[in-house]
Amino acid sequence: MQASQRKAFQKIGFSGWTIVVLAIALLVSLPVLSVLSGLFTNTQEVWKHLAETVLTTYVMNSLGLMIGVAIGVTVIGTATAWLVTMCDFWGGRLFTWALLLPLAAPAYILAYTYTEALEFYGPVQTALREAFGWKSLRDYWFPNVRSLWGAVIMLVLVLYPYVYLLARSAFLSQSVSILEASRSLGYSPWKSFTKVALPLARPAIVAGLSLALMETLNDYATVQFFSVDTFTTGIYRTWFGMGERIAATQLSVLLLVFIFALIFLERWSRGRAQYFQTSNTNQTPQKYKLNPIQGFFAFVFCFIPLLFGFLIPGRLLLGMTLENWDETFDQRFWEFAKNSLTVSGLAAIAAVIIAVILAYGLRLNRSLAMRFATQTASMGYAIPGSVIAVGILIPLGLADNAIDAWMQSTFNRSTGLLLSGTMFALIFAYLVRFLALSFSSVDASLTNIKPSLDQASRSLGHSATSTLFRVHIPLLWKGVLAAAILVFVDVMKELSATIIIRPFNFDTLAVHVYNLASDERLAEASGSALAIVLVGLIPVIVLSWQMDRN
Repeated sequence: MQASQRKAFQKIGFSGWTIVVLAIALLVSLPVLSVLSGLFTNTQEVWKHLAETVLTTYVMNSLGLMIGVAIGVTVIGTATAWLVTMCDFWGGRLFTWALLLPLAAPAYILAYTYTEALEFYGPVQTALREAFGWKSLRDYWFPNVRSLWGAVIMLVLVLYPYVYLLARSAFLSQSVSILEASRSLGYSPWKSFTKVALPLARPAIVAGLSLALMETLNDYATVQFFSVDTFTTGIYRTWFGMGERIAATQLSVLLLVFIFALIFLERWSRGRAQYFQTSNTNQTPQKYKLNPIQGFFAFVFCFIPLLFGFLIPGRLLLGMTLENWDETFDQRFWEFAKNSLTVSGLAAIAAVIIAVILAYGLRLNRSLAMRFATQTASMGYAIPGSVIAVGILIPLGLADNAIDAWMQSTFNRSTGLLLSGTMFALIFAYLVRFLALSFSSVDASLTNIKPSLDQASRSLGHSATSTLFRVHIPLLWKGVLAAAILVFVDVMKELSATIIIRPFNFDTLAVHVYNLASDERLAEASGSALAIVLVGLIPVIVLSWQMDRN
């Protein structure tokens, strides 16, 4: 009986590594399962109250953000990718990596910076009043940046690199022969772009667009600062402001519907359009030589998103930091920096370790169960931080209550919040959210290792675990380092999950910037904001280096 059971397990792909990976996948998916369990709660009154009050506002604002961001990032990301890849103009080589720089600045930092610069007493309106002799707002009209369209612009400026990066990779990988054939048929650069290159790159563009929209739905600080009520702000307000955990769970479920729709759209697009390389990948297409006028407009089109997405906010932050040096770099700054470095470092280490386990388990056994487990464990990046926070606090809160009740009845001692009120919950949230980043990097590096090394190691008597430590890990250090850097930087910038789950009296640099900006004290927060931007430059530099190598 035991032998037959063992054979049955082997047939469906179960092994020691498979069980470990399945357990990790189940643990990582716990927040999503916890939120989805809210569907089975009798919440008719909650839904009725939400529908009568805020639900319509949340839906319309979220859709407005998504539509605006979708149009902006698609146009800017695709057009700039085509210009720097297929057109020869002055500054084109510089823009290939410079257009990635806005990735370093979170949208909420741009929102705080531009609000400070464009408000009534800011440098822009002050200069306009001095130049034209205006005295008050009655004398002139100035757009209000703290609005829905302002939030759209902020998000577009920092999210278009997602589309740019994937679209440029798609343009670089397209068959040279096809592009040259379009030239021989007399296609102009514009016609070649719209008729040939753009349809071929559509799956990559949709993938980048999906990532940008997921980040849009995850944003909390920007929309909250601009007073744009979305699902993310609604979840936070309902959970903490009103104490309605069931209502917050229901809003999280609705937000998940948006996310799953985006995932389905991306998978559908990728599945319906598959294109294959038909020429030598080492060949590079001949670039279109733009005349001076065309080159000027191409330069301006590429420079504008870089200017407003990185250069101007970076200059403003640097200026405010230097002017308020003593107030910025006080004792609290170093305390918050230590907290940020601590949680970022711990999350990066944990994510790398688990990513190695998942990737190596998949290498050993590519069964259906293993593939399902790794895909499940990697879905967290698509889930907004606020949803993950709610999904973590619910089960951990129940566990804390159960432990406290048992300790009270058994030992007459209260344990308090052992899990939900500690750094454990915060690290767990980061792990769920950013495990996909570390897994993709480690798995890509592991795939490049020849299977013959595994076979040679096993022939020498080494077990699977021994092979991992003796053979693979020494060869994986580049992928592991890249994974650790990506997770570290994203944790430094993460706000939506941090602000909900953080322990009492434990603030990070991101939370510190948010708190001061909410109190209209951006000058004091400028140093922390600049530190986040500088740390965010690390993956940008790595991406730029990889693009230059390719």
